Amino acid sequence: MDDVKSLSVVIPVFNEEQNISPLFMELNEVLRNTNLAYEVIYIDDGSTDHSFQTLCSLKASYNCVKIIQFRRNFGQTAAFAAGFDYAQGDLILTMDADGQNDPRDIPGLLSTMVSGDYDFVSGWRVDRKEPIIRRVISRIANLIISRSTHLVIHDRGCSLKLFKRDIVKNLRLYGQLHRFLPELASAIGVKIAEVAVNDRSRRSGKSKYGSITRTPRVVLDLITVTYLLTFFTSPMRLFGSLAICSSFSGFIIAGILAGTKIYQGITGGWNAFQAYQIGNRPLLLLAILLIVIGVQLLMMGFLGEMIMRIYYESRDKPTYFIKQVLE
Repeated sequence: MDDVKSLSVVIPVFNEEQNISPLFMELNEVLRNTNLAYEVIYIDDGSTDHSFQTLCSLKASYNCVKIIQFRRNFGQTAAFAAGFDYAQGDLILTMDADGQNDPRDIPGLLSTMVSGDYDFVSGWRVDRKEPIIRRVISRIANLIISRSTHLVIHDRGCSLKLFKRDIVKNLRLYGQLHRFLPELASAIGVKIAEVAVNDRSRRSGKSKYGSITRTPRVVLDLITVTYLLTFFTSPMRLFGSLAICSSFSGFIIAGILAGTKIYQGITGGWNAFQAYQIGNRPLLLLAILLIVIGVQLLMMGFLGEMIMRIYYESRDKPTYFIKQVLE
């Protein structure tokens, strides 16, 4: 960590005009004591109040302030992605603009990263200042995600995160994937730690990015992340397994029906064999459907493998990530 000399703070802003200046004063005071060169990147996510004017006033007074203004509201994930693209620091810190993340927790995140040689440090709001229903939903969601991705993180909703710049350099964020940064980072083998942080009550205004209506989108993105972590480089493992299960089930059902008809013919003669009809039975249609679905899944696996090879080979993208090379 001796080569770390600079820090970029990425803060999405959406209608937070009353919270911007007080938070920056706290943040600036903390950052001045870190012995790191720093920049604070605000992303105005299509604010309709005076947030952009407030940011321009800050920029006129402080050289460390950078502003990215979106043409309209694209969402928190897009705002983080833009901040990562323009960040120049060796380390990147993300936080919310509403003042609920405490800047005084930043030295703790930095010391944890240095002392444990971690690549990613995530904040954990142990004592959350939110309604109980939201805390319960969040706890259940974090438990489900941890079980699905095999990465135990207690608080994915906390925006206060610190990580090395090269971790997000090759990430492409969309949907609600900013909530799955630890999972996406774990795919390249980084060391992740959690640190208990302070959760403060909002000074003014109301939550813009924390609506419960985002839950269905988060669930869909969880499915995407699970696929990316498990089958992204080898889609045939998923589609081939499903194809085998589907086709095998179809052949078993068809075999049972055919075997039963043959058995009727052996025990009852030709008349019994003709009398036992299987052509109009729903089970035979199910067997044919399962076999056809199996063939389609197999073809999807082949197409997925071809697409992955085009993806890696056309962009000359490596299938590995190097931490360091010692010569």
